[in-house]
This record gives sequence, C-alpha cells and structure tokens, in this order.
Amino acid sequence: MLLERRAANRSKPELPIGSRIPGSIETSIVSIAGKHVMWITSTSAPNKGALTEEDGPKIAEAVKKAVKMEVPIVLVLSTSGASIHDGVAALHGWGLAASAIAGASGIVPIIAGLFGPAVSGPALLLGLADIVITTPDSFAFVSGPDMVLDYTGVALSASDLGGSYSLAAKAGVSYLEAENLEEMREQIEEILEILPRSTNDLPAFKPSSDPITRPCPELMSVIPDTATGSYDVREIIAEIVDDGYFLELRASWAPQLVIGMARIGGNAVGILANQPRVLAGTLDIPAAQKGARFVRFCDGFNLPLITLEDTPGFLPGKDVEWRGMIRHGAEMAFAYASCGVPRICLILRKAYGGAYIVMDSKGMGSDMVFAWPKAEIAVMGAQGAAQILMRRATDEERRTYQDEYQGKYLTPYIAAARGYVDEVIEPSETRGAIAAALNLLLSKKERIRKAKHANSPL
Repeated sequence: MLLERRAANRSKPELPIGSRIPGSIETSIVSIAGKHVMWITSTSAPNKGALTEEDGPKIAEAVKKAVKMEVPIVLVLSTSGASIHDGVAALHGWGLAASAIAGASGIVPIIAGLFGPAVSGPALLLGLADIVITTPDSFAFVSGPDMVLDYTGVALSASDLGGSYSLAAKAGVSYLEAENLEEMREQIEEILEILPRSTNDLPAFKPSSDPITRPCPELMSVIPDTATGSYDVREIIAEIVDDGYFLELRASWAPQLVIGMARIGGNAVGILANQPRVLAGTLDIPAAQKGARFVRFCDGFNLPLITLEDTPGFLPGKDVEWRGMIRHGAEMAFAYASCGVPRICLILRKAYGGAYIVMDSKGMGSDMVFAWPKAEIAVMGAQGAAQILMRRATDEERRTYQDEYQGKYLTPYIAAARGYVDEVIEPSETRGAIAAALNLLLSKKERIRKAKHANSPL
C-alpha cells in the first residue's frame, strides 16, 4: 500500500499556481500598491489549517516562482501545525517551505500575516519573514501551553504564551498589529508602497508638496535644557520626514530604539533612532537585535538609512553581560559595518563610548555625520569621568572638574575638527541638510566583498 501511494505521488502532474489541491494552502498572483505580489494564504479547513504533505511543497513552489519573477511574497497564515495524519511527510513539507523562504530572504520582501494560530514548526516561518503583522485573535509558539505546564509547572493560556501582545511586546516577533484582515491588508499595502519589488530595484520615488528646504523651528526647543531630561524622538522624526508620515515598526519591543520607514524629499528611507523616553535611550540586548535586524533589512532592499543618535551607552549589569551583551552589541556593529546603502547619522545630544561607535559613527563607515550644537560626543559623560579621574578629590573639586570637562570635551566641535563630524547644523536646518545629503548619496555604489558570506555574530 505504501509503495502504491509513493508511486501515485510521483505520477501527480505539476499543478499551476492558484490551483486548488488537497490541504489548506492557496496561492495566487495579486496586485497591491501597483506591484505584482505572490499571495500565499492558508484556510481554516481542513483540520484548522494544518499543513498537509501537499501544502509545504506548494508554498515552496510559490516562493521560488516569486524569486524568479522578482515579486514580493505575502504569507497569510492560520495553521495548527503540521498535519498529524500525514506524519513525517508533513514535517518534510514545511521544511521545504522554510528552506525556500530562507532562500528568498534578502532577494524579495517577505511579509507574513497571522490571523489565527501558528503552532510548532510552522511558527518558525514567521521568524523568517521581513515583517510580521498579527491580529488580536492570533497566537504563535513553538511549544504550547500543555508542554510548558509539563516542563515548567507554569499554567498559561495560548493568548498569554504567544498572543498578539506577547508576540509584539515580549518576543519581538510581531512588527505591526491589525484589528482584522482588512486592516492587515491595508498595512501590507502601506509597506509595499515603500519597498521595491526586489533587491535589484530601487524604492519608488513619490513626489511630495512638502518642501525639502522647509525649516523646522520646533526642533530648536524639543530637547530639554537639563542633561537628564527626556523627550519623544518621534517628534523629531515627524518634523524631518515628508508630511510627518512615519511607519513605525516593532514599536512595542525594545522601545528605547525606534525604527520605521518614511520619505524625505520623495525618497523612501529607513529611520533608526534612540528613544530617550525609555531607559534614557540605552542599548540592551533586544535593542541591539532590533537595530541590527533593521539595518540589514534596509541594506537588503536599498533603503537609505537615517540614524538619529542620543544614547549614554550600553545598559550596565551582570545579567545583561551574562546573556551576551558583547555578542549582541557586536550584531549592531556588524550590521552597520557591512551596510552598503547611503547612510546619514545625526547626533542629537548624547553619543558616548561604544554606543556612539555602533550607532553609525564615521568610524563604522557612515557617509555623512551631522551634529546639533549641543551634542555631547565623548568616551563618557562628565559625571562618570569625574568619578573615575577625581575619585580621591573633594566633592567641590569633583564638581569643578565636572564643569570643566563639560565645557572642554562634551562638544561636537572637537569631533568636527578631526573629521568625525562633517557638519554642525542648527536643529531648524535639519530637514534641509539631510535631504541635500540624501540627494548627493543616492548614486552611491560599493563593491561586494569577496567571500561566500561573513560569519555574523548572531
């Protein structure tokens, strides 16, 4: 019987994309945001969207055709995992799908939407996507609540373990949250309007009535006078970009780092910024992972990268060190160092130590570095320097040294004199300066390194 089934499978004719075969997966070519898109979706029947022996190869075939056609891939899932009835053949099938999606990574944009469950192995398909969108009724995990209870003794619901909120705020899997499938499709259209069809294309230019030379007087007072005062960096982003439009991604995870897409002078850009409102903008492990992944994403799809820097450094503590701050901090450095798209860095306020370096400094290869007049570029802040260098001095001597250090070293002009900062600009001139630099750099080309691939510090 088994031999007869294998023979029957070998004799099956190749089915064209869009045809209906047993299982839960349907594929088709649709038009979204003026682009052809490979749309791959699962249905709840049969067996709550379980991936059958036929489903995995069907996904793989669709993905490979999308790569050949150089069109984006949208994968909309609701699946209870690999079909138990098909056994190891179903596992093999989703393995084929995962391999194909991994092969498409960095070639065409891959957007995943989740509107129900994604359980066990197929949940890993979400981790392979460039951007993931979830709905309130969605949940995903590799090991479910029953296994967690058996192994750890902790009772959790599916929603608590891997619901949309947990995926967005705790796991960093979800980039955007949609109320329903209709809003999910709108978000997908919003994303695809900015991104190119493939890595071999440039993002489309979209004319704007917002003048690139528009002054930004509001930026003159956005940063508090006190060194420890916080502000929302998204207010700065809104002033710089066209029409105040900014599509923020992964907003709930590692919120001390803000990432997203926008346009400046009609040109699509990626924006990465420290957020002083959360942990003073310090970099920890999730922030480094979030930043590194986004830099690689922008590099893959030819999005010029704008970095807004205001960070006192990496988060200190034995827990963060023991969990691998060195490795994960290096991810950020590695991503920037290997990034070949136009890169512009603006130092808003604090730029200290190793965090200054990994936030696209001149040493990391940034094409253009600007700084506001009150920017502080140094190994460390005045208080930290006084505590180390004047640890045996009186409190008054320490305060005097701290004031002298502040005036002498915490200034952008020393870095500018050495060529580490290209220009010190007034905050009100920021949009015009960045737009002019962007236009200058759009024709930038870099040689590809002579190696199969680099061993990045994952």
